[in-house]
Amino acid sequence: MLLEALLEGLQHRVLQGQLQIDITDIAFDSREVVKGGLFVAIAGFTVDGHRYIDKAVQLGAAAVLVEQDVEIDGDVTVVKLPDTRQALAEVSARFYGKPSEKLDLIGITGTNGKTSTTYFIKSILEQTESKVGVIGTIGAMVGHEPLSTRSTTPTTPESLHLQRMFADMVHAGVRHVVMEVSSHALSLHRAAATRFQIGVFTNLTPDHLELHKTMEEYFQAKAMLFDLTRDFNIINADNDFGRKLIDKVKHYPAKLVTYGIDAEADVRAADIRLEADRSTYIARTPAGSVEVTVHLPGMIYVYNSLAALACAYCSGISLEQAAAGIQAVKSIKGRLEVAYQDDERKIVIDFAHTEDSLEKALTTLRPFTKGRLLLVFGVYAAPGAAGSGKREAMGRIAAEHADFCIVTSDNPKDQDPDAIIAEVSAAVEAAGGAFRGIVDRREAIQFAIDISEKDDVILIAGKGHETTQVIGKTEIPFNEAEIVAEIMSARNTNFSSKKV
Repeated sequence: MLLEALLEGLQHRVLQGQLQIDITDIAFDSREVVKGGLFVAIAGFTVDGHRYIDKAVQLGAAAVLVEQDVEIDGDVTVVKLPDTRQALAEVSARFYGKPSEKLDLIGITGTNGKTSTTYFIKSILEQTESKVGVIGTIGAMVGHEPLSTRSTTPTTPESLHLQRMFADMVHAGVRHVVMEVSSHALSLHRAAATRFQIGVFTNLTPDHLELHKTMEEYFQAKAMLFDLTRDFNIINADNDFGRKLIDKVKHYPAKLVTYGIDAEADVRAADIRLEADRSTYIARTPAGSVEVTVHLPGMIYVYNSLAALACAYCSGISLEQAAAGIQAVKSIKGRLEVAYQDDERKIVIDFAHTEDSLEKALTTLRPFTKGRLLLVFGVYAAPGAAGSGKREAMGRIAAEHADFCIVTSDNPKDQDPDAIIAEVSAAVEAAGGAFRGIVDRREAIQFAIDISEKDDVILIAGKGHETTQVIGKTEIPFNEAEIVAEIMSARNTNFSSKKV
């Protein structure tokens, strides 16, 4: 595709070369540049792509997009733009034929609940025999198979990878794509040049303040999704920031649909019954009422399934199919996942990594815990005031809702794990909680199991579906479900041997 066509309509200035050249590929990582490709130099948080332009040219880049004045030797076109991240999104969408316009794309944003809402919606759409794609925290999927892609990605991939995924899904015959959209992605223009049919807002609670600095900035980042939606905006009317978003978008071209339990909303839950392994309720919608069974306990999953029902309503799917789709979701990896259960104890794994999600996980388990509720958790947050605030808040929540806390490492990365644990432990102690600090996360899980007694429930919080742990710059295998299985297998084997 001609560089001139890729840049059409974008503010730009040619520093050298000419635009009538054919572009064979696009890369923002200089190591991925191919002959005749376009290299987009992005100034990241830790690495500035402008430093790697010479390497990109050596590998055969025909053109380079920059946002700084540079001089490059060789027969290469150099184009300056105000924002190369935004430009990357625009040129990637054009290079791959604007694939999001060929899909019914549903974007879900919010602090908590994105993944489960995604899987509820996916299951509902599959009731209509549609081929469904998913992009999110647990990965990129087409149906039940991982998407074959060149990219390994965060929750919301970089714009180049995202547009490539959309194109791959179009090629695979996918019609519907359900996608988690993070605040990072929206702030960094990863979802720019993407057209969403439906946008969904779950909730907003403190998180990612190392990037956004304030809750207002965090809210404004999330709200950017609803500038990209075409047909429907679905918003939680029970959340304070949801109500603020309702006021912001109520005059947008996309139709507003609200959901909730306490507030007046278009889609509401009534007659809610919470059990140890499920929740049931009556959903009241503009299309009528239907009984819903959710095979995940707790009010958070009532809310997330309501969001999915609202999405089904907006998509013209019957209430019966929507309820069947929600009921078909038996479990979601790392979301109140029962990793082990016998007559003595239950061990649950959950991704809860914010004070709000941790509180919801603990209060969901509490009514069905006959013995003690033991909590294994760590906190990763940026250094400074934002990090200290999160560690203090999570320590307080742990103390208030767990009977005993084992404070351990999450993904300490470049931070001192002992210092993190000391800060969280101080917060637990200040709130009157009982605790033990253990740096090694596997040892912490082992300790929780060793001290557990009949009828106790152990919640291992923070990593959920993740299968690695990042310590320093090293990423090590760490699958909590497998670790629990190994510990319990060894424990049960030893117990049987002693009985013999």
